[in-house]
Amino acid sequence: MKIAEFSDSFLPIIDGVGRVVYNYCDTIARKGHECTAIVPMDDFGYRGSYPFEILDYYSHSVPLMSKYDAGIPLIDIHYNARLKMKDFDIAHVHTPFIAGTEGIRYAREHKIPLVGTFHSKYYDDFLQLTGSRYLAGFGTDIIVKFYEQCDEVWAVSESSARTLNEYGYKGKVEVMPNGMIIKELNLEWMDLAKQHFGIGDDPCLLFVGQMNWKKNILKILEACGKLKKEGIRFNLVMAGKGPHEEEIKAKIRELGFEENAHIVGHILREDLLTGLYMLADLFVFPSLYDNGPMVVREAANAGTPSIVVRGSSAAEGIDDMVNGFYCEDDADSIAEVIKKAFEDPERTASIGIQAKETIPVAWDDLIDDVLDRYQYLIERYKR
Repeated sequence: MKIAEFSDSFLPIIDGVGRVVYNYCDTIARKGHECTAIVPMDDFGYRGSYPFEILDYYSHSVPLMSKYDAGIPLIDIHYNARLKMKDFDIAHVHTPFIAGTEGIRYAREHKIPLVGTFHSKYYDDFLQLTGSRYLAGFGTDIIVKFYEQCDEVWAVSESSARTLNEYGYKGKVEVMPNGMIIKELNLEWMDLAKQHFGIGDDPCLLFVGQMNWKKNILKILEACGKLKKEGIRFNLVMAGKGPHEEEIKAKIRELGFEENAHIVGHILREDLLTGLYMLADLFVFPSLYDNGPMVVREAANAGTPSIVVRGSSAAEGIDDMVNGFYCEDDADSIAEVIKKAFEDPERTASIGIQAKETIPVAWDDLIDDVLDRYQYLIERYKR
């Protein structure tokens, strides 16, 4: 098959959607299919190291979201000249914005099937960006109209499928979860991360993700503030970058546990990031925003159980006290779960082992299902 994956988020940005699209392209190409990432122009590094092709169009940074690039594919004559040489069998859009609109244009012009994956809670994004519920609702109406133009719509979890239906989408939504790279673990990475970031011997709590309040980070900080007041020893490690990093640091100082906190920024080295996952006793991820978050799977692959909010998308695939921990959307609840986990480290470690055995799904296995579905849609479209 010849497959086009359209995304507004890609390398060198390492957000959730960009990582998903990269792994789609990488795994599909390694399975012998021709795969092309159609994305905004950026510094991708040495392109010869990728088994797939990158077809990019002129872009510029997005106001208020400086780490993202966007552009207008139609006016990039070089991009369009290269695109005319392509003959894709199917198009898959991972965004309802510029790249997604370009995917619709290409699919309709060339009469091929179009898959659209719903990745994010866009209402929350619009509300944070505009501060207006009216504008956020207007934005989600546009999102719904976008997905109505796709031949098939996928979501990365059952709860994200429900979210799209709640936005007003009336069609069927197929659940196609995210996979992950199953890594061989090296115990030396744990010691390396501990020394590199100066983390002490106290029990370790880890958060990996955007430094953005929409990730429910405030509840983590408030829970840690309660632990500090009760004299419970801990380290909190937060890995990632984002628009609220300085505010998060200020809140940590306000709550009085700055000596327990390690804000380590965005980590590019795989050994250091995996080492942090291995070092952590608990991965604390109370986000209500994320759909099928890969970081929970990555923590599980390292044998680290997650604390997630009961009923959230992040909680799918987790059984309380079996392969992870449920908390309520409340700082007191998070603190209580942490305390109980710390009190019985053997049981917590056993739950981490169950997480490793039950939660991670390899991209290789997941992409087999994706390719089967692509082939079905291509044949159905021809009929």
